[in-house]
Amino acid sequence: MKILVNGGLGFIGSHTVVELVNSGYDPIIVDDLSNSDIRILDQLTKIIGFKPTFHQLDLCDEQAVKNFADSQKDIVGIIHFAAFKAVGESVNLPLKYYRNNFFSLVNVLNAFEGRGMNLVFSSSCTVYGQPEQLPVTEAAPVQTAQSPYGNTKQVAEEILNDVIASGSDYKMISLRYFNPVGAHESALIGEQPIGVPQNLVPFITQTAIGKREKLMVWGGDYNTPDGSCIRDYIHVVDLGRAHVAALKLMEKEDFTGIDFFNIGTGKGSSVLEVIKAFEEATGLKLNYEIAPRRDGDVEQVWGDATKSTEKLNWKAELDLSTMMSSAWKWENYIAQNPL
Repeated sequence: MKILVNGGLGFIGSHTVVELVNSGYDPIIVDDLSNSDIRILDQLTKIIGFKPTFHQLDLCDEQAVKNFADSQKDIVGIIHFAAFKAVGESVNLPLKYYRNNFFSLVNVLNAFEGRGMNLVFSSSCTVYGQPEQLPVTEAAPVQTAQSPYGNTKQVAEEILNDVIASGSDYKMISLRYFNPVGAHESALIGEQPIGVPQNLVPFITQTAIGKREKLMVWGGDYNTPDGSCIRDYIHVVDLGRAHVAALKLMEKEDFTGIDFFNIGTGKGSSVLEVIKAFEEATGLKLNYEIAPRRDGDVEQVWGDATKSTEKLNWKAELDLSTMMSSAWKWENYIAQNPL
């Protein structure tokens, strides 16, 4: 079965492509390369043994998306990544985020309407804002977004709900990720941010290898055990497998409409705990300092993944040490084999 993977050369998308192939699907990758690298296509080829189909396409171009959809008659499912995702950047550049994250989704939904598609949407735990109770479940109220990025995910889920309520023949699952980290065990793909990393783990690995002088820990006075923010970190390979599980659930005849799932480990780790885990996994010492809080950051959030275990038949299997060691292996790989 052919599955369209929008943003399939990105960090999460590329790992999901591998898991799709491992499960017998045929991924069709679409990416505009605005936040990814065409050379990842060759890396994927080394892992899966063949070159996956790739189309360079700006999903914000409505006519181009329609033309593409019209030319692809045998696609049966869509996984929609294709979004800008840096919280801090979204605070400074909100219109960039609203344009890309909304236009791309709406154009895809329009182009494939009426074809009975199964759609997996890449959402985020940021829809919960700062939860009133932890761990947060899918039934928790959606709080006021802490950033434009978070708001795009909240509104996107409202769009999906409205499409289903209109009587559309789509089936949809929205996966609310927690914090994806790590890299494929081959070290041929991983997280490679363009410019200064916006996420913790690539900043850790770049600092350790000497690309960055110092790691800044944004906030040391939060109401947490060590004063740093707490997040639920999940290995990107586990996350890729969750998308496969979502597709398989929607393939069942009794699945209709839309559902929402937390994708995380169910355990929170603070920034300082992640630093310690990296140091223990690699034997290295990191140069870091505590800095003032960063706009848009939520104090602490981790998820209850019980629903995913019971309904998706999925759970995270890879631990924090594996996340850190695989990320470090990838950092060393790209240092020796620049992409």
